[in-house]
Amino acid sequence: MKLVIVESPTKARTIAKFLGKDFKIESSFGHVRDLPKSKIGIDVEHHFEPHYIIPVKSKKTVTTLKKLSAKADGVILATDEDREGEAIAWHLAEVLGLDKKAERIVFHEITEGALQDALKAPRTIDMHLVDAQQARRILDRLVGYELSPFLWKKIFRGLSAGRVQSVALRLIVEREEEIRKFKSEAYWTLDAILKDRKSRVEFKAFLHKISGKTIEKPGIKDKEKIGTLVSALKSEEFKVASVENKEYRRNPLAPFTTSTMQQEANRRLRFSARQTMMFAQRLYENGLITYMRTDSVNLSSESLALARKFIQEEFGKEYLIETPRKFQNKSKLAQEAHEAIRPTNPLVQSSSITIEDEKERKLYDVIWRRFMASQMPQAIFDTTSIEVSAGRYLFKANGILLKFDGFLKVWQQEFEEKTLPSLVEGNTLDLVKIEPLEHFTEPPARYNEASLIKTLEAYGIGRPSTYAPIISVIQARNYVAKNQDRRFEPTETGELVNKVLVENFPEIVDIQFTAKMEESLDQVAEGKEDWRKLLGDFYDPFSKELKEKYESVKKEESLAPQTTNEKCDKCGKPMVIKMGRFGKFLACSGFPECKNTKSIIQPSEKFGPCPKCSEGEVHAKKTKKGRIFYGCSRYPDCDWSSWKKPGTATEEEEG
Repeated sequence: MKLVIVESPTKARTIAKFLGKDFKIESSFGHVRDLPKSKIGIDVEHHFEPHYIIPVKSKKTVTTLKKLSAKADGVILATDEDREGEAIAWHLAEVLGLDKKAERIVFHEITEGALQDALKAPRTIDMHLVDAQQARRILDRLVGYELSPFLWKKIFRGLSAGRVQSVALRLIVEREEEIRKFKSEAYWTLDAILKDRKSRVEFKAFLHKISGKTIEKPGIKDKEKIGTLVSALKSEEFKVASVENKEYRRNPLAPFTTSTMQQEANRRLRFSARQTMMFAQRLYENGLITYMRTDSVNLSSESLALARKFIQEEFGKEYLIETPRKFQNKSKLAQEAHEAIRPTNPLVQSSSITIEDEKERKLYDVIWRRFMASQMPQAIFDTTSIEVSAGRYLFKANGILLKFDGFLKVWQQEFEEKTLPSLVEGNTLDLVKIEPLEHFTEPPARYNEASLIKTLEAYGIGRPSTYAPIISVIQARNYVAKNQDRRFEPTETGELVNKVLVENFPEIVDIQFTAKMEESLDQVAEGKEDWRKLLGDFYDPFSKELKEKYESVKKEESLAPQTTNEKCDKCGKPMVIKMGRFGKFLACSGFPECKNTKSIIQPSEKFGPCPKCSEGEVHAKKTKKGRIFYGCSRYPDCDWSSWKKPGTATEEEEG
């Protein structure tokens, strides 16, 4: 009997369905060794040798696996195919004392065919992948353990720094700074409601050019000029200057990578990156989709054949393209042998799978549709562009109609059809109305999960396995919080942490530096760079700079907490302003004898009378986790509250 070891019980149960009595399948329940939590666990003086331990929770599992491996005819390590999976396989081999008895197999999907193919082609553990994982783990440990005490000294105890997470935080903070500095400006656009004299059909056109010069975006900023234009246009004759009809074709998107799956699940299903990966993991382990950590858009010939079979039988020949569509990997690091995320059996739709969690079913449905759409024809649109002259003014109207849905048959995508009347050049039009529209310039949007992941990927920061943890960590540390629009705003603590890191360790939070480090880790994975040298090149200057900074911060005089006029309602001593994980708060100066604390109310932040009782003032307040909301000063007598600033169009009352 051979022993097969995988990471999770679910994966073990799925594999057991395809292997016979000659195999015993067991789970390691993830990593069986890791760096200790109580100390740094890295001997920097001896080539960054890591000191691994078996965590308490894993000891029972290791004991069981040792007994089983000793009796087995052979051991097969079938952990995931990425760096983390390779590292788990190596740790298992080390802990269980496996020698030549161990075989390593990998597969992109948990199907009988994939397993049989993998068993026919076992290999040894890829130490390049293991070294890349070790290097990342040690880098993150060095930064976290050695930089965090500096933050404790500069801000307050309990804070922590992360190598990649700190860059994500910087992006969010800098976007917030852009928004604060932004000054909105008014601008105007002009629309003309026109009527065709023959058909009597009305349509809308926008002012596009004046005296042959295109109006610069966003629009006209001189209000007086708008009035002059409206008056001038009323006396002009409107004629059709040109009519252009074109066919527009839209291509389907590539099947999912980890990044694009997380982005689309966030947009369509409102899943967080963490939720998406959790549901995808379950789908993979239950044999429903291929491996969910990938940056490849390749598809197997078998999956393409099944997709074509389904498309022809379900939708007909007009939806079948001549040859399978192949996509180019954008990332030069994407491994050609890997596949995109797709259903293991394209013939199975979401309504046919047996699954308890409806959220998993929804994610499967999106994955299935994205894959199937990638092998369907282009969507074809008929577009019309009409130009209307009025003296020295030129108006323009654009129309679009769906002619053939193609891949949109399965990949629903919102678009607005706009019909224009059939006109010919020279037609005279009646002016029904001129509409000057006032607009205001808007600042850049705050990041949501989808746009943050897209930005991180564009900069080369993080890899398929790291996007979800990056986003989870900066929220768990209360460095950022999601507002009512599900967009990230930095907390007071997050802004302070970013300020200290940027001022003192700019390289740590530098986008280019972090991206270069990711490239170096990829070089280690490919066997082109030594992982210990990589660590040395980073750590030597980092530790020297850290020592200098820490010596200087030791000499800084600790600032006494700012005393307020407010008295402690428990002991009567003055309250002082302190900084904590969730921002500033009031604490009794009699600490530790008196541990009374309370949130800070800032009377300066008033937003008019309460819309519910009219007696109280609306104040900006904070939840315990630092999220800003607005409430009545007469609470609890008046319970009005809102996440939106009073007076905004989308204000949501909750009281």
